[in-house]
Amino acid sequence: MGVTGVTQDFECQVLAARMFNALIVDSHNLIPKLMPQGIKSVDLVQGDGAAGTIKQINFAEGTHSKYMKHRIDVLDKENFLCKYTLIEGDKMMENLEFVTYEVKFENSPDGKCICKTTSEYHTSGDFEIKEEVIKAGKERALQMYKVVEAYLLENPSAYA
Repeated sequence: MGVTGVTQDFECQVLAARMFNALIVDSHNLIPKLMPQGIKSVDLVQGDGAAGTIKQINFAEGTHSKYMKHRIDVLDKENFLCKYTLIEGDKMMENLEFVTYEVKFENSPDGKCICKTTSEYHTSGDFEIKEEVIKAGKERALQMYKVVEAYLLENPSAYA
């Protein structure tokens, strides 16, 4: 089994608490509304959203995959930190044992925040994950973050 780690930091134009609550805590409600072309629904398979919860993301017809399941490992609402693990998925898991993610939002002095993400891809056997697969995943994640950020900018009372 091999491990490939990736980090990504980017700036958001809203406070950390709003991004964290919209993108992490309430993602199962908000994301399908904002991105129906890509995500059909997010179901809580087990739990109530806290650590130990398993969420199933169901993708829209014609997308790269049908579904994937994440397990929330840590949900620290005071420090705007979430750690979760991709534990199941149809096409995505063919050569992966699992993928771990850490997302942390930090306020900056100018009323914005920095989002820091770390991903670790744990591959099966001698499989090596291709750089373009990692790049595509990073781009999809950044797109989702930007859609949520735009929604929060357009709706200043949402998640305030």
